[in-house]
Amino acid sequence: MDNLKRFEQYAADFEVAFSDDDWSVVGRHFAEEAVYETLAGPPMGACLEGRNAVLASMKQTLDGFDRRFDSREVTFLEGPEMRGDSVWLRARVKYAVAEAPDLVLEGVSTATFDGGRIIRLEDSYPDGVADTVVQYLTAHGSKLHPVKGGAV
Repeated sequence: MDNLKRFEQYAADFEVAFSDDDWSVVGRHFAEEAVYETLAGPPMGACLEGRNAVLASMKQTLDGFDRRFDSREVTFLEGPEMRGDSVWLRARVKYAVAEAPDLVLEGVSTATFDGGRIIRLEDSYPDGVADTVVQYLTAHGSKLHPVKGGAV
C-alpha cells in the first residue's frame, strides 16, 4: 500500500474514532516515536512526542472542542496528494451549534511516513486563527455542549 492510500485509511479511521471513541484503530497508523505538531498561536499550538501522547492529545481536542458542537463537517479543499515523501492536504472544518454562527477553520496537514506509519503529523493554520477561536468561544461558548472527557 502506498502512503497516499495509508493516509486515506488513517483519515477514515480518524472519523470512525471521532464517532465511537475507539482510538486503537487510529493508533495503528502512528509509529511509536511519532511527533504531532500544531503550528498556531496559543492556545492551539503544541508539539507532542510519542504515539500515546499524540492519541491522548487528539482525544482531548475532540472532547474539549469538536464534540461541543452539534456538527462538524470536514472538506478537503486540495489533496490529499504526495509532496516529496509526505502526504499534503488543505482542508476546511465547519463547526455548527444551534443559536450561534458557524465557526469555519482552514488549515494544512502534512503527514510523513516511515515504514508504513506516520512518523510526523503537522497541522498548520493561518496567522490569527487562534485569536478567531478564542473570540468565538468568548462570544458563543455558553451555547456549546459541556466538555465530556475520558481516557484514551
